[in-house]
Amino acid sequence: MRATDLLTLTPEGLFCPPGGFHIDPVRPVARAVVTHGHADHCRPGSRALLTTPQTAAIARARFGADAFASVQTLDYGAPLAVGGVTLRLAPAGHVLGSAQVVIEAGGARAVVSGDYKRQPDPTCAAFEPVTCDLFVTEATFGLPVFSHPPVGDEVARLLASVARFPDRAHAVATYALGKAQRLIAALRAAGWDGPVHLHGALTKLCDVYEGLGVALGPRAAATVADKASLRGAIVLAPPAALADAWARRLPDPVIASASGWMRIRQRARQSGVELPLVISDHADWRGLTETIAETGAAEVWVTHGAEEALVHWCESRGVRARPLRLTGRGDES
Repeated sequence: MRATDLLTLTPEGLFCPPGGFHIDPVRPVARAVVTHGHADHCRPGSRALLTTPQTAAIARARFGADAFASVQTLDYGAPLAVGGVTLRLAPAGHVLGSAQVVIEAGGARAVVSGDYKRQPDPTCAAFEPVTCDLFVTEATFGLPVFSHPPVGDEVARLLASVARFPDRAHAVATYALGKAQRLIAALRAAGWDGPVHLHGALTKLCDVYEGLGVALGPRAAATVADKASLRGAIVLAPPAALADAWARRLPDPVIASASGWMRIRQRARQSGVELPLVISDHADWRGLTETIAETGAAEVWVTHGAEEALVHWCESRGVRARPLRLTGRGDES
């Protein structure tokens, strides 16, 4: 069997014909293997869901207990026979519970990365490279311009700004799943031991992380009657909240954003961001290219991001590559 026999592209997304399941389908299917809990990868409605225990808990919190007819969990590294293939999940380092899907049959192995990053993150299991014949990789930041600095450096910039403007709140735009918890953990590592104030949309998933053993420390609601009490506070909120009237309840806020896109300064200015923090839960260009090399894959399929640049990089090194141009993938809002 060839590795390319293990995967094909359908209108619903990537499909494993000998296993009879889709991976991160873009619409409900009979059997879905899901890499992680972001809404552009995990959608409710499929009849059967297979994922890690952590992602199953996140999916229940986001979509409700009845979002899938049946849910099966699989720990990292545990093999499972599905149809004519053996399937296992390997850590992806993206968010809590995120996984690569490893498919093997007839001596061939294909790996679907899902979203991943190579930087350290104490809130989730670290990425583990898996050698394979076919590697399906994301390319969210698949251009050489994207180089993500250490998270500690960006948090130090945030804390320096808090010290410089003690009468202002620092409002940081951050995704509810993964980014918020990682930023809180980085603040704790940097010595911030006070409460981190949260927009209500971030509270549930922080509680889920705590319930799954990820300690985040004291947290408080960002909505308070006394506006002055938020002077000097660090407030985390979804990007959309900081773009509307919600942010006006904060005392003279310094608007910040924690995103890999903050490497593009023009994008930060257009978004009204005063303090851009280059903190990403995706691999940067170096992380993407080094990962492809580590897999030893003879063929690479590239999805959602700067696909053509990464395809060109692969081909220039003698690796067969193609862009998948999957729809329905993007920022995990």
